[in-house]
Amino acid sequence: MPPNAADPDWPVDWGRPWLAPWRESGERVALAIHGGAAFHEALNSEPGAPRLFVPQSALPAGQAYEQFIFESGSVPTRDNLHDFFNGLCWLGFPLTKARLNELQAAEIAVTGVAPLRGPVRDALTVFDENAALLSAPGPLWDALLARDWRGLFVDLRPLWQQAQLVLFGHALLEKLAYPRKPVTAHVYRAPVAIKAIADLDAWVAQDMSAEKLAGKPFTPMPVLGVPGWWPENENFSFYDDSLVFRPQKPAARIQNNR
Repeated sequence: MPPNAADPDWPVDWGRPWLAPWRESGERVALAIHGGAAFHEALNSEPGAPRLFVPQSALPAGQAYEQFIFESGSVPTRDNLHDFFNGLCWLGFPLTKARLNELQAAEIAVTGVAPLRGPVRDALTVFDENAALLSAPGPLWDALLARDWRGLFVDLRPLWQQAQLVLFGHALLEKLAYPRKPVTAHVYRAPVAIKAIADLDAWVAQDMSAEKLAGKPFTPMPVLGVPGWWPENENFSFYDDSLVFRPQKPAARIQNNR
């Protein structure tokens, strides 16, 4: 049975550093749920909610979830942790979520709903579920693209004070309710100068296009490697686990060196 915010063992620890951007609204929504509200009702109680959250039963049988949101302006919401974080993402990144939905609907209009989503819809889903937005100095990006994990997290560790990583994907946030070393984000590059969440939301929504996403503009990163995010990474042997911090494949290494 999925976790419920009304349960005493509700797993969300708002003291986790990756939840800082979500804490203010998240605590209020969780408090409403603790008080007996359904998840969609708790989300609707937030000031300026950009969409109407409705129970999952409002989604007609056979209609695509994304198409329903686009046509009705309503977000079907189940009483579980996955949809809790999805709702928080709508509250925190309304422009980006709307853009993702617009692009999904445009693809559905062209290709219909098929068993295989195609490259654009696949990329949109990856972004929605598992993306993280990283604003960081160039040397950190070079190390990340090369999957030089010791360089990224050890040699360049002081540069992380100039970086900002915001977890966007609601499935990613759900997985980190139970933190495990292998949890990996699909990282999307954001400008260093943008720090405020509202500005980041506006920039991502404008930057995103079907063409760009079809090119898979992501790079993987195990998020618990971020300095200050997990006590175990203070011991640098944390990064020696090659099953998690995997080296770059030879073909990719050659391509990046061109």
